[in-house]
Amino acid sequence: MRSRLIIFPLLLLSILPCLSLPSVADTPSQELEQAMSDTLDLWREGRFEQVYERLAHRGKISKEQFVRRMAETSIRPACCWRKMEGFSVLSEKRTEAVVYAKVGLEGTPSPVESSTREFKLSHVGGAWKMQLSDITGLAGAAAKKHKYSTRKKNNISTSPY
Repeated sequence: MRSRLIIFPLLLLSILPCLSLPSVADTPSQELEQAMSDTLDLWREGRFEQVYERLAHRGKISKEQFVRRMAETSIRPACCWRKMEGFSVLSEKRTEAVVYAKVGLEGTPSPVESSTREFKLSHVGGAWKMQLSDITGLAGAAAKKHKYSTRKKNNISTSPY
């Protein structure tokens, strides 16, 4: 009887620390998946300024330009289980990771309702961040590139002289 009285408190003490551990993002893979999921959730909710803050390699695009481009597109991540499927980590280093996932999309002009591809995440400021180009590419809001002709115009005169 006395041994039961001693074992029970010891067992209880060994279980309590396990109950207080955070359940979100226990492994690096879960951290990456959670970071990507959180960014897609903010995008779906139309919180573009917060999305911008969660992105890496923003380049020369300002927050205002990003918000305007994202607001102009009707494409949004799908809800719930269709938002992100088949998530896997292809490579992970201390400051960058490449993941592979199928991102469900709503509001696309074509019958394609998802994009399955690699995404690069960067570890910046203590958090994993998606690339701005990945978000704008999914949204169809990528910057339009101007094509300039590099060919010289022929100065051929039709004059007989």
